[in-house]
Parts: sequence; structure tokens; C-alpha cells
Amino acid sequence: MGEILIPLAAIVLIFGGGAAVLLSITPVGKAIAARISAKKYGAEDDETAEEVKALRREVDEMRHVNEQMSELGERVDFLERLVAKQREAERLPPAR
Repeated sequence: MGEILIPLAAIVLIFGGGAAVLLSITPVGKAIAARISAKKYGAEDDETAEEVKALRREVDEMRHVNEQMSELGERVDFLERLVAKQREAERLPPAR
């Protein structure tokens, strides 16, 4: 049994090691390694973190712009009603 096990283990280690080396140089292997190291050390990609912060700032600004647009819409409606009342008053004959 030992006569078969040692050559079999050698073959598995040689081919398994070769497959691991080939996997490590492919983009998939590099992505897996980066993900493992990020989980292990809790590291974040600084560039990605900055992009996320910038996007959050832009979203907050867009929410503020939306509030301003709603307020401007209300003001326009008020002014339209005011102008309409003024025009009606000009069309009506003076009160006796």
C-alpha cells in the first residue's frame, strides 16, 4: 500500500502545485488573492473608498437640489395665482 501511496502523493503534489501556480498568475487567481487578503487584514482599496465617498456627496447634493426644485415649483404656483387674480381684477368693472 505504501508503495502506491508515495508515488500517488508525489503526482498529486506536482500537478496540484502546478495548477496552483498557474491559477495564481491568472486574473481570477489575483482577484481571489486580493479578496482573501482584504478579508484577512480588513484592508479596503483607498481609491474605491474615495469614489464611494464622492458618490455619496453627489447623492446628498442631488437630494438638496430636488428639495429646492419643489420649493421653486410652489413659488411659481403662488405667483401664477397672484398674477391671475390681478388680471381678473383689471378685467372687472369698478365696484359702485
